[in-house]
Amino acid sequence: MKQPVVVIGIGELGSVFARGLLRSGHPVYPITRGMNMIEEAKAIPDPALVLVAVAEDDLHSTLDQIPDPWRDKLCLLQNELLPRDWQAHAIHEPTVIAVWFEKKKGQDMKVLLPSPIYGPQATVIEAALTAIDIPVHALADHDELLYELVRKNVYILTINIAGLIVGGTVSELWRDHQALAREIADEVISIQEWLTDEELPRDRLIEGMLAAFAADPEHKCLGRTALARLRRALSYADETGLAVPKLREILTSAITR
Repeated sequence: MKQPVVVIGIGELGSVFARGLLRSGHPVYPITRGMNMIEEAKAIPDPALVLVAVAEDDLHSTLDQIPDPWRDKLCLLQNELLPRDWQAHAIHEPTVIAVWFEKKKGQDMKVLLPSPIYGPQATVIEAALTAIDIPVHALADHDELLYELVRKNVYILTINIAGLIVGGTVSELWRDHQALAREIADEVISIQEWLTDEELPRDRLIEGMLAAFAADPEHKCLGRTALARLRRALSYADETGLAVPKLREILTSAITR
C-alpha cells in the first residue's frame, strides 16, 4: 500500500483531489475543522503529501498550525497564492498547483486548462489528477511557477472586479469592455509586482489571461467573493502607495449601487 495523504479541508476541491488520490492508490486521511493537527500528526507522522485545500481566507491560520513532521510535505492550491504566503510561515519548498478546473456544489467538474504544478511532491498530485482525467502540466522551475500563480491571480481578479460593474461572461467582457479589462488587469499586475518584488511580463500575462478566456468563454465574471477580492487588492495598494484609480473607482461604484 502506498503512503497515506493528508487532506486538510474536504470541500469541493479537496474532495476532487481526494478522489484522485484514492484512485491512484493512496489512502486519504481527512482533516476537518475542530481536529487537532498536532495529535493527528502522531497517527500519520510520515505522509506522502499534506494537501492544504482550505479557502483563501483560512490559509494563514491553517499554516500556523501545521505540525513539524508535515511541513516539508505540503501542497498548496489556493487562489491569490504567492510565494510570500508560504514564506511568511518559514515554509521554503512546498509543492504548489495553480488549479484550472472547477467543482461547484451540485455541478460536474469543469476543466479549463491543464493545471501547472511544481515542487517536490508534484508527481503524487500529477498521478492523482491524471487518474481522474484532469490534465496537469509539470513546470520546470520557480520562475515558471511564479508566472503561473500571477497569471491565475490576474485572471481571477480582473474578471471578478470587472464583473462588479459589467457582469456578463468573459467573452462579453473582452468583446464589449476590452479597455476596461485591460485597465483593471494593468493595475492588478502593478499590485502583483509589489507583492512579488518582481518586474512581471505584462504582455505574457495578458496573453495567459486570454487563453483562459478562450478555454471557457461562457464563464461568468462576477463571483461571490468579488468585492472581497477588490477590497483585498486595494488594501495592498494602500500599503505600498499605488494609485490604482480604476480599482478605486469601481469600489466606489460597487458600494453605492
